[in-house]
This record gives sequence, structure tokens and C-alpha cells, in this order.
Amino acid sequence: MTAPHPRAGVPWRSVVGGAAVVLLAVNLRPGASSLGPVLAEVRAGLSLHPAVTGVLTALPALAFAVFGSLAISLAIRAGLNAAILVGAVAAAGGLLLRVLVDDATLFLVLSLVAFAGMALGNVLVPAFIKRHFPRRLARVTAAYTTGLAVGAALPAAVSAPLADVLPGGWRGSLGLWGVTAAVAVVPWVVLTVVERRRRVPSQRAVTWSMFQVARSRKALALTLFFGSQSTQAYVQFGWIAQVYRDGGLDAPTAGLMASVIAAFGIPAGLLMPWVVHRFRDLRPVVVTLGLLLVAGYTGILVAPTTTPWLWATCLGMSGAAFPLAIALITLRTRDPRVTTRVSAFTQSGGYLIAAGGPFLVGALLGLSGGWTLPLAVLIAGSVAMVGTGLVAAAPGYVDDELPPGLTA
Repeated sequence: MTAPHPRAGVPWRSVVGGAAVVLLAVNLRPGASSLGPVLAEVRAGLSLHPAVTGVLTALPALAFAVFGSLAISLAIRAGLNAAILVGAVAAAGGLLLRVLVDDATLFLVLSLVAFAGMALGNVLVPAFIKRHFPRRLARVTAAYTTGLAVGAALPAAVSAPLADVLPGGWRGSLGLWGVTAAVAVVPWVVLTVVERRRRVPSQRAVTWSMFQVARSRKALALTLFFGSQSTQAYVQFGWIAQVYRDGGLDAPTAGLMASVIAAFGIPAGLLMPWVVHRFRDLRPVVVTLGLLLVAGYTGILVAPTTTPWLWATCLGMSGAAFPLAIALITLRTRDPRVTTRVSAFTQSGGYLIAAGGPFLVGALLGLSGGWTLPLAVLIAGSVAMVGTGLVAAAPGYVDDELPPGLTA
């Protein structure tokens, strides 16, 4: 008797699977994006040294890079759904427990646990979508990337107001996202039980590692594209409000411009997967996003107070490069096993590149004493994003660029 196909079964599995993807997506970013608005309160409450604060702000990207590279090994040993469940539990547990401690080192360690769990979700959820929703890739990927955008934008907007009204102040505000992350654990428990009962050959271990997809030119380009767009995003998260303030805007308006940029991630998450699956050649999309990025930075450089909303709109629209990169991971691979490895390789390498972006901008700012040099470097970075994106977005599959033994 042949093993059942992974998609076989009653319809409720698709419903639970879709709900699991959306709930987890919404909870893969709040642990990082909720911290910035209350960082001053956290520093005061835990007596954080400035150096420790710097480590804390860089921790998400570093954790995404390091622990994302371990996701495949865990999925091989435990099963795809179980590995994602481990990540969901780690994310919820880390976020809930860190607000209960008074020791700065322990807060840092528990934050690392939470970000490690999110890293597993980053890498493995695209493979889950590829395996279980092959005929609805655009729709489910859109739900996933939109959930990521909501999870990044909403906590950034409400964390500070919540700290003013919730018990515990900043602890209550940050702890709330641990509660929502715990809700996301529930459907993954169900899916893991089902997986344990119905393990199929396509879910069993294979021996080659994620680094062997580096033999594919397209996989390398996708990694560099993901890294370059993530660098731009992390720099904007950390610095764009200050750029506007130094250009002459008051603090509330500068914060509003940063919110405008982040808010564009929601419609981009909805629309970009549809665009990706609608058009065979996506290179014109890559060029357009690059031009928007250049326009936004150039406008801020030469006329920051003239039409600040226009430059924020350009930068926000250019952020559609993120859902484009996520969608390309599933679109430019055939075999779900290849998808898993490309996802791990792309996101681990990409986030490692992105982790250095805010530090580089800070160093350039200190060196030059102004924003002309940092913004010029960011504009140059947009050229790298377009160049690598053109290769990643061109028609073709990573699978076809790998030796036959690696896709067997």
C-alpha cells in the first residue's frame, strides 16, 4: 500500500494549516518590533549598559541568521511540523518569561530564545506552504507575508501607548505579544500530532545540507537580494526617524513618517505574491522597487521637510522587495525539500548581511558627522539590490541548477 499524499485527508486539515500559517506569521516579528518604542523604559528598568542595548537591538537579525541555519537539521530529526512547533513554543516562552526577570543578562538570554524560535518559523513556514498548498501558493503566501507585515507594524505603533495603560508598564506591553504567540502554538500542536501519525516518504531525512544550494547561481542571487533588501529595512527601522529629525522634522512627525514606511508592508504583503505568480518575468518589478528606493533616499537627502510623506511613500513601496523575496523562495523551487534548503540558506545568509547594516550606518554617521555619506551608501546599496534581484527574479528554477543527486 502506498503512503498517502501529504495533502490527502479531510478539509479541516487545510483550514487548520492555513490558520496555523497566519497566526504564526503575525507572531514572528512582534518580539523585535515591539521593543523599540519602549526601549528607553526597558533600559531604565533593567539598568542596561549602552553596549548591551546595542546587542539587544541587533539580536533579531543575528538570531535569524544563526538559528535559521539549524532549522533543517531539526526538521529532519523531528518532522517539519514538529520543528515549527518547537519554534512557536520557544518564541512564546521567551517572550513571556523575559518580562518576568529583573536581570539584564537573563532578559537577553530569553530574548535570544524567542528570536531563535522565530528563526525556525522564518525558514520552515515557506516549505510548509510549498508542501501543503501547492495549488494555492499565491493566496497562502500572501496571507503569510501580510501576517509578517502586520506583526511588524502593529506592535511598533501600539507598544508605547499600551505601556501607559497596561499593568506593569513596559513589561505588560511586551508580555502581551508573548500571549498572542502562545495562541499561535495551538494549531501547530494539532498539525504535529497529525504528522506523527502519518509520516510519509517525502518528509523523511535527506543528507545534503543547505550550503550545497550555493552551487545554484539563482540561490546565491536570491540570498544576496534578500540580504540587501533586509539591510535597507533594518536601517530604516533603526535610523529613518532620526534622519528625518536631523533634517528638520519634529519628533512626532518623524515618527509618523517611520510608521508610514512600515504600514506599506501590509498591502505589499497582500499584492506581491499575486504579482509574483501572475507574471513570468519579474525583473521589471525589481527595477521599479530599486528606483523607488533611490527616489526616497534622494528626496530625504535634498528636501527632507518639503514633501516628507512622498519620500516615506517611496521607501514604503520599495519595501515590497521583502514579500517578493519570500515569494521567490517558493516560486523558483520545485521540490519542497529544495524549498526548505533554499529558504534556510537565503534567510540565514541574508539576515547575517542585514545585521551589519545599522552598525555600518552608525559608523558612517559618526565618521562624517552628517547624513550625506550614509544616505549615499544606502543609495549605492540599492544598486546591489537590483543587480542581485534581476538574477533571482529571472525565469528558472534553483532545482535545475543543482546536480541530480541533490534533488533526488
